Amino acid sequence: MMKIYGHTIDDQTRCKHYATEEDIIAIKFNCCNKYYPCYKCHSECESHTITVWKKGEFNELAILCGVCKTEHPIRLYLDTGKCMNCNSKFNDGCKRHYHLYFES
Repeated sequence: MMKIYGHTIDDQTRCKHYATEEDIIAIKFNCCNKYYPCYKCHSECESHTITVWKKGEFNELAILCGVCKTEHPIRLYLDTGKCMNCNSKFNDGCKRHYHLYFES
């Protein structure tokens, strides 16, 4: 089982900052190789700055579905908006924060 860091409030990776029905992913941060539910959790728990995943790294497994615990490559996550294993829908609002995680 992947360890999820931060302030999670349930076993589907929802956190104190984002806890809607569709807030069910954790992101592996490139800077520390740890899964966090969001950038706010990362910032509260780590003393280093976030480094984004570069476009050439988008095949890395760095997105974890909180429902079925399947890891997804970044590219697949960016292109689909849902888990390719259990079909759970991911929060479309996360796109507003992509620049904090992924090179554009």
